[in-house]
Amino acid sequence: MIENEMTEKATALFGVVDGIYDMLVRNGVSVLLASWLDEIISMTLLLMISYIADIVSRYIIHRIIERFAKFTESKWDDIFVQNNVFRYLVHIIPGIIFYLCTPIALRSAFWIAIFHKAALIFMVLQLLRAAKAATHSLTIIYNEHEDYANKPVKVFFQVIAVIIYFVGGLIILSILIGKSFTTLFAGLGASMAILMLVFKDTILGFVAGWQLSTNDMLRKGDWITVPKYGADGNVEEMSLYSVKVRNFDNTITTIPPYILVSDSFQNWRGMQESGGRRVKRSVSIDIGTVKFCTPEMLEKFRKIRYLTDYIDRTQASLESYNKQHNIDNSILVNGRRQTNIGVFRAYLQEYLKQHPEINHDMSCMVRQLQPNERGIPIELYFFTRIKDWEYYENVQSDIFDHVLAIVPQFELRIFQFPAGENYAYLISPDRES
Repeated sequence: MIENEMTEKATALFGVVDGIYDMLVRNGVSVLLASWLDEIISMTLLLMISYIADIVSRYIIHRIIERFAKFTESKWDDIFVQNNVFRYLVHIIPGIIFYLCTPIALRSAFWIAIFHKAALIFMVLQLLRAAKAATHSLTIIYNEHEDYANKPVKVFFQVIAVIIYFVGGLIILSILIGKSFTTLFAGLGASMAILMLVFKDTILGFVAGWQLSTNDMLRKGDWITVPKYGADGNVEEMSLYSVKVRNFDNTITTIPPYILVSDSFQNWRGMQESGGRRVKRSVSIDIGTVKFCTPEMLEKFRKIRYLTDYIDRTQASLESYNKQHNIDNSILVNGRRQTNIGVFRAYLQEYLKQHPEINHDMSCMVRQLQPNERGIPIELYFFTRIKDWEYYENVQSDIFDHVLAIVPQFELRIFQFPAGENYAYLISPDRES
């Protein structure tokens, strides 16, 4: 009913076109040529009117919506305007005018059907563009929302966009072949296996994104490490088809979401949210330099600030034990005695305990590991107070600089494989015997 009324109004509007054919025939133009010229002129006028309608609608309607959005307190309408959602919707108006007025401008049923299909496809495409802009706008809106900032909302809206494009593609196909949408959609049941193959990455990406979000395995901004794919940096973007990681050398690595679910990756968020960042490093002591402490060595160690109380307390305890058990001190293997490596460990423990850059509310210890062909590993295990990477590297480097420098003070030596200079020294004829 409404369509008939609009058609009647359009007919009145194109009344000037009705006399074109008669005017051409009266001026001696052949009937066939007059018919063609009549339709060409009418279609030209129709295209001009549609174009003018598009300009007017964009200028008036879109400007009204834009001004209205500026005066509202909500931000969603501003984002919709910035992403041209309403502008794409306004583009439908000239399509509607063109569709309704085509029967007036043309007499051929064949060409009317062709242009009707073109107008319908144009309107569907504008709706798809508006839908794409709307999903992109919603992604921005939800990413700025505090409750959804760390959720992969982009994956969800990309899935919606894919569904909309799929439905839009079916509608366009139904227009082209002249079949109803429901009939075409029902006929896809037999082709479901092919569709599953075509949309395999989309389905896997959606399922993986859902798992990553539900299990809180990954958030935007997380520092992750995926050695297999050379990724070591912060997550910049999570989408339906890829997770974009900006590595610390500013290169970009993209990883399919389902890889992060089916394979393993390391997320450093737990460390960043904890009270400190762990340091677990060791130095290897040459086994040949480990020995019992002599009285002279103990007197020297007693002068070290961190060891004064430890030496006195430990020596008193050992002497009491040896005296209680009648130990013969003339032989060093008898009884209990302090060793230079034991005093070294005690020094390191106290040094870490007094260090201002270490979080003392977390585990902090010095331990001796299993001896191996490289000597005796002495491991330092502690957490830095601040977790920033540069700060963390500076703190642990400063600590181990100190450790390496004070090892000789305990008459110990760091194990190191012989270098070329060592071999040259051994075979040198000028070497002192």
